[in-house]
Amino acid sequence: MTPDAPVLPLRPELADEVPYGAPQLDVPVRLNVNENPYAPSAEVVATIARYVADAARELHRYPDRDFDALRADLADYLADESGVRPDPAQVWAANGSNEVMLHLLQAFGGPGRTALSFAPTYSMYPEYARDTHTRWVTGRRAEDFTLDPAHAVATIEAEQPSVILLASPNNPTGTALPLSTVEAVLEAAARLPAVVVVDEAYAEFRREGVPSALELLAAHPHLAVTRTMSKAFAAAGLRLGYLVASTALVDALRVVRLPYHLSAVTQAAARAALAHRTELLAQVADLRRERDDLATWLRGLTVQGRPLQVADTDANFVLFGTFADRHAVWQGLLGRGVLIRETGPDGWLRVSVGTPAETRSFKDALTDVVAEIVEKEQ
Repeated sequence: MTPDAPVLPLRPELADEVPYGAPQLDVPVRLNVNENPYAPSAEVVATIARYVADAARELHRYPDRDFDALRADLADYLADESGVRPDPAQVWAANGSNEVMLHLLQAFGGPGRTALSFAPTYSMYPEYARDTHTRWVTGRRAEDFTLDPAHAVATIEAEQPSVILLASPNNPTGTALPLSTVEAVLEAAARLPAVVVVDEAYAEFRREGVPSALELLAAHPHLAVTRTMSKAFAAAGLRLGYLVASTALVDALRVVRLPYHLSAVTQAAARAALAHRTELLAQVADLRRERDDLATWLRGLTVQGRPLQVADTDANFVLFGTFADRHAVWQGLLGRGVLIRETGPDGWLRVSVGTPAETRSFKDALTDVVAEIVEKEQ
């Protein structure tokens, strides 16, 4: 504490905490936060501008607090994308999927309750629990980052959570869950009861034949499937996340949300982007191919006498390793103008899929860094 720092009644558990966030550095190639590398086209920008201009004429009024038109548009989109058509009343949206998750923990977590996930997984989950005074516990994933259903069920029975968080594809590993594993968790959760949240932030990037947990909604009223427009829609700056669940679950979230939490401008911009979903999602196929090619290339690298390990991924990023000193590798890439993410289990690094030019820069930089490691060992 500096001499002139005020003495504030900060909650004790927050005293040594730092704000969440990846480094934001001005470098030529930024591949650290899983953004879509393709900016919206001029046509998309023009549509957003027109929708926002229409909304601006009513800015003296509060926005539609239940955003019915946006919910209907999201339901239409999901019907196209997944083959599952939810009722708009089953759709909920907020300021990014982060706020959606916070709503879930506000409604179903709290003092005396437990939230459970399986590590390694998204590093914000324990922060949602912390901020809602919810006990946080984790089970384990296997060495290949899959989730053993028997272990999951045993952990649920031992910990008795009220909220279970399953990321699929998982961040930072990219691992997707088979529906049989999700169903095993749902059956165990129903006996408690507990809410099961399947976080599908990267669902649009999943490989052909990998199903969405949306297919399980009709049979499981305690299931919530979350999505975001940040990734596939190239709309990270928009901050629009959403979920689909039973109307009873959605109604519980309406109780804890702040009044008018989605601005009229956000609603308008999101609807404009959804109107261009065919164009925007066409880029996803290119990113999938780039991802698969990058994973194959990484598997061909040898470091310290052995090939790199690369996690199977259904997301728009690749987790690779392991390195004796991953920070040195991260720093070496940064020194060459390439920013990736130092996250996940010890020894692993994560790189987002970029444009072909950005991927070439990453490959060249990593080749140089690996050569340096080999030279130092000789």
